[in-house]
Amino acid sequence: FLVEESGKNERTVACFIKAPATALENLKCKIANDTSSLVVDDSEELISNVISIECSDYEKAIPFPINIAIPFTSCFRGNYREIMVKVTDVNFQSKYLTPISLEGYQGNHKENFAEVKIYQLGVFSVVSRLKKETFTVPNIGLLQKLSVDSRISFYYPPETFSSPAPMQLKVQPIEPSLVSTLKGRHDMYHSVVSTSALVYVQHPSAQPFNSAVTITLPCPPNPEKKRQGDETEHARAITATVKRVAMAYHSRAVSASVRKNGENLSDTLKLLGHRNKAEGWKVFDDVIIQNARNGLVSFELNEHLESFVVIRLSFLLENTYLLLFAQALEEAVYSTMANVILYRKRENPYKIVVLLSASKELTWELQKLHEEGYFGPPEPTQQFPLREGEQIHFRFRGNIFASENGKDFRKVYRLIFHSQRKPRLELQTKVVDEFGNHSSPHYKGTAVFYKITREMITKKWEQPLPYGEYEHQSPLCKLALTLPKHEKLIKRPQSTKRISSDSSEALWDNLLYWLAEELAEDNTSLLALCLPVRRSILQLVRLKCPDNLTHQIYELLCCWKKTLPRSADKQRLLSRYLRKSGRSDLSEELRFKWQNKVFT
Repeated sequence: FLVEESGKNERTVACFIKAPATALENLKCKIANDTSSLVVDDSEELISNVISIECSDYEKAIPFPINIAIPFTSCFRGNYREIMVKVTDVNFQSKYLTPISLEGYQGNHKENFAEVKIYQLGVFSVVSRLKKETFTVPNIGLLQKLSVDSRISFYYPPETFSSPAPMQLKVQPIEPSLVSTLKGRHDMYHSVVSTSALVYVQHPSAQPFNSAVTITLPCPPNPEKKRQGDETEHARAITATVKRVAMAYHSRAVSASVRKNGENLSDTLKLLGHRNKAEGWKVFDDVIIQNARNGLVSFELNEHLESFVVIRLSFLLENTYLLLFAQALEEAVYSTMANVILYRKRENPYKIVVLLSASKELTWELQKLHEEGYFGPPEPTQQFPLREGEQIHFRFRGNIFASENGKDFRKVYRLIFHSQRKPRLELQTKVVDEFGNHSSPHYKGTAVFYKITREMITKKWEQPLPYGEYEHQSPLCKLALTLPKHEKLIKRPQSTKRISSDSSEALWDNLLYWLAEELAEDNTSLLALCLPVRRSILQLVRLKCPDNLTHQIYELLCCWKKTLPRSADKQRLLSRYLRKSGRSDLSEELRFKWQNKVFT
């Protein structure tokens, strides 16, 4: 199915459907990316277009099952995640289908396809989600090591449950850099050394525990404590809290009961979790956590927890701060720091591109835009956190507005954030009042951006963009935008019209660009041209075209030409400067091209 994505004229492969020919005639397929916020959850990442498949003739039955293959692009695949096809019905109820295959040919197309067998129509998307491990605990007990990480294990003694109990687990790894970021933002988290993974457990039968379950999982030790003689950084904190640590250690209520391998006694292990989301995070002070070898820790649980995490501390931290840390950690896991980029096309400053980029990929995205011919100013915004499916709405204020299709101006525009996709809009800007900003050499405007969380989005399959609903909302950020002013053409009576010199001006523009290319090939510096221009002009040219010597030289020659009176012999003057710069060859060639009106 080749379809046109909304707002674009290009035809895109939406999906491949394998079904009887009579059924294919009655199927209607479209790309519905405007609704992508409604089809993802926190732990999911969208990696394909959102595809809506409907039956155009409801009187004719579709001979289910039929096969569909949706193209997708996944930048990051890890052992903790799996790729699934998500099916969402009209009432926003979702279920997951395991793909039959993830690669191969579909016709002449070879790329990644998620192919599934479907028994109903609806809205389809390919998502990357945390891998779900399912197992059943029998009466004789079970030692279950997780496939996503064999270091994580659950030991259920015999008769833990009165009858066989199904269990479902998901593991969200925590990057050390994420912990470091949280510590850098808040000094009160300084004592946090490391954390285990976040573990999510579903216990559908809800049977009570007849005996304790032993859980083992990795929680990295403090690397600083293992280095001999390198305890300077933590000496102050350890000295100040040694009495409290000793008391806590002897009471065995909150600290590890076994210390091995030379680990420092000031390290404390805490278990945090929640029985259900409504109850929120809680510190389980009565659970004794033991250090095992190779950075593993183990503890026993007598009750079911929906989620839990172990935190290693270099010195004691109040429970209030621990709870705040757990909340911040869970929020940060499902958030990505991002920036808004608004760049202009060098050849046509009235054409702009606006995109959302993950902060860790910002340098790469800017380089890619430079290769496409887009440059600042303005510079990208400061980074801010976004969750999967959250939206950035923006509009223009001041003397500049924009259009996606060249017709509808003064609109609100939308970018939907997905960490593995690159939301992007190419817009054509326009000036509201060409006589405005009369005291400035540029037209001025501002792009104002607003953050829209998933909770603020109405659950409707039609997602029109609002216009005047932001008055009571503070902007997320703003970017100032300027556009160059064009020289106005004044209509004069026939008797007062000036003799046109368009052909000579076009020739000069052509010659100056040819000259810039010739000089750039020899890596000629701007100062070596010996042109009588102010130093500020040189600085302006370098700022305007930082990465292209040809454009720098061309801009400098144009600036020099503008300073000359109409009656000046530009060719003779420029030839003299070229000879003075040691380029007599170009001086003669310039004279020949000017005299013979040669366009290069």
